[in-house]
Amino acid sequence: MALALASVATHASPTLLDFTAEERAQLASHGPWPPVTQGDPANARQQQAAARAFGRQLFFDRRLSADERASCASCHVPAMAFQDGQAVPRLRDGQPASVRNTPSLIDAAQRRWLGWGGEHDSLWAASLAPLLAPAEMGHSLASLAARVRGTPALAQAYQRALGPLPADDAALAVGLAKALAAYQAGLVSPRTAFDDFRDALLRGDRAAAAHYPLPAQRGLRLFMGEGRCSVCHAGPAFTNGEFADIGRPFFVPGGVDPGRHAGLQRLLASPHNRLGAYNDAGAAADPRAVATRHLVREHRHFGEFRVPGLRGLRATAPYMHDGSVPSLAAVVQHYSDLNEDRLHADGERILRPLKLSPQQQDDLLAFLHSLSN
Repeated sequence: MALALASVATHASPTLLDFTAEERAQLASHGPWPPVTQGDPANARQQQAAARAFGRQLFFDRRLSADERASCASCHVPAMAFQDGQAVPRLRDGQPASVRNTPSLIDAAQRRWLGWGGEHDSLWAASLAPLLAPAEMGHSLASLAARVRGTPALAQAYQRALGPLPADDAALAVGLAKALAAYQAGLVSPRTAFDDFRDALLRGDRAAAAHYPLPAQRGLRLFMGEGRCSVCHAGPAFTNGEFADIGRPFFVPGGVDPGRHAGLQRLLASPHNRLGAYNDAGAAADPRAVATRHLVREHRHFGEFRVPGLRGLRATAPYMHDGSVPSLAAVVQHYSDLNEDRLHADGERILRPLKLSPQQQDDLLAFLHSLSN
């Protein structure tokens, strides 16, 4: 009986794969988490408590829309990981408001470029854009400034948090956007089972590391190795912060979505990029402005879209830039059956069909699920 019990206990004990030194080094690059909080030189308000509180108020305030019927939270729903669960956002009459999926705002402050096409190089500029988009909040700079000046409660809250109301409409609107960015910068995804595994393995605590499910361990090894997923999904946030053509269709009603190609054009023409007058540090003193200054738009950017981070994926379906993939299982299937003919001939050609077995697909899914709390 004792031998039988010992056999059962041994069989039931957690298992740890023998990760190589190279795999451990790659694993280390995916942390630590959460990241150290850093400010944005272009937004002096980002780490100010008063600005964060004002930004939170604004995020839920319907008066920021021209018709006072929508707030930022209408599309970025807190209970839905700050996205909306739809393929693409809809206007109040049910018509599509965009051809792109609403991204989650969690971990947005970690991104170098924002928007599926990288239309913005700061979180505050990305926060200003929907306020001025006709299909979203519907304001002009003048009407937005007039709304604040003509609403005593808003005007007073602005002055308490940010100081005197600027006489210039654009400067006032930028102030609102920087407060909104300050609030969003605090939206950071929590630690996950993967983070506990990573830290335990790196400190040599094999017993703790072995509690990470074996399918997730196999999926992690596939992710870092044969699958080459970490080439693009790199670092603690599981993204290299850049753009890629992954073979998804980019045809939309009435034409195509050029992705990064059009995003670069918008970014470089914007008065609200890091090279412009609204950078609090000034372009010369902002180290992040260097990347914007050296951007060059090339044909290869056509059809490229932002490489998303993978943390919290379970809560952010549907997936891809157009919300066309309904589940994580379907995402894995896409890469398993990748049609290389859809990839641009002048692209980087990093991708190839993974041709995963059913167990490999399940293992990769187990790993991806472990990146959510």
